[in-house]
Amino acid sequence: MKNVLLIATACLLGLLSTTGASLPYPILPPLFVHGGADGLTNFLGLPPKLLFAVALMVNPIGLLLGTAVLGSLSDRYGRRPLLLGTAVGAAIGHTLTAWALAVHSYPLFLLARFGTGLLEGQSSIVRAMLAERLQDQGALRNHALSWLNGALHLGWLFGPLLAGFTVGWGITVPFYIAAGALLLGAVLVTMALPRQPRTPGPSWWHVARERHAFNLLRHPGLRMLFGVQLAYTCGVTAFYEFYPLWLVEVGHYDTRAIALVNVGMCGLMTLSALFAGRPSRTEPLQRAAFLAIAVALSIASLGSGNLWIGLAGIMAFSMPHAFYNAVIQAWAADRFGGHGQGAVMGLLSTTFCLANILMAAAGAVLTLVDTRLVLVFGAALTAWAAVRMRTWSRAVLPVETAVESVK
Repeated sequence: MKNVLLIATACLLGLLSTTGASLPYPILPPLFVHGGADGLTNFLGLPPKLLFAVALMVNPIGLLLGTAVLGSLSDRYGRRPLLLGTAVGAAIGHTLTAWALAVHSYPLFLLARFGTGLLEGQSSIVRAMLAERLQDQGALRNHALSWLNGALHLGWLFGPLLAGFTVGWGITVPFYIAAGALLLGAVLVTMALPRQPRTPGPSWWHVARERHAFNLLRHPGLRMLFGVQLAYTCGVTAFYEFYPLWLVEVGHYDTRAIALVNVGMCGLMTLSALFAGRPSRTEPLQRAAFLAIAVALSIASLGSGNLWIGLAGIMAFSMPHAFYNAVIQAWAADRFGGHGQGAVMGLLSTTFCLANILMAAAGAVLTLVDTRLVLVFGAALTAWAAVRMRTWSRAVLPVETAVESVK
């Protein structure tokens, strides 16, 4: 029973972390494109598209910082207090987001979204909790970690779905629901994890500074992985962040219609993920390169400006992206596992967060000209990643050595 509660708590927190990140995606485009001029959508008289792009960027900045350091801080201060603090803090962040929307305050909205992202970057803590508590139950631990990954992916479907089907009761309602669910998660943490005595050690600042995920970049192979993965995820995040805006401009979609498109895309992605882990005779990097090209073509289809071609591209994106994630994560775990699986997966997570920030910044400029530009630019970066992976697959890879522990 304790294991069931532990796994359920981990999956709920994982689901809510990505739900919180994706929740505003179908809400913000109609608000900034078709909403009336007020303190939120016309702050300082700046273009609404620029304000929209910045609003997208602040949450991933918080996620980047949180993902990089929260896991290490939980090693120092314990899983229970860090998970309690982040769950309650993120609930407060969603409440402040709702308040900012109610009073039309753009600065408060940015602050709330940044803080929520910072505290929702706790997936590394949850993974460490499962690996630690279930370390003597190998099969159950592996299943639990797989279920957690599924919950993290499901959040990208659930967030827009929650927004689309509750925003009719008020634009603040989805955020209040997310806040309530996080408080439930905090209650489950208190039930699933016992209190542990605090042990002496280095300060939180020392831990955050010296033990973050980017320390792995001192190794050549991991630097190469970081560069290729950053280029690939820049295309993916450009797609995630700006295809809803594209739907508003090209198809005049509202929040519910965007949510339905997202449900179809994420449903296909989830179905594809069920089969993505199967073995293949093709060399992993060659396979990943082929899949990345398919993803790039799907994203580039939105550059046509044709609604039906773009919708087909949105749906087609699902399968190759799901298979790519399975291939590259398994390959990275096998190739670089000596550095610590948590650290390697943490680097992949922080790379995705960094890509969110970079493409939101690029979109702030490019969407002022044409939203299609940022989508085509992202597709080009993903195609470049495919070429680099193809070249890398033919190279002789150096032997990797484990990272030295930081004292």
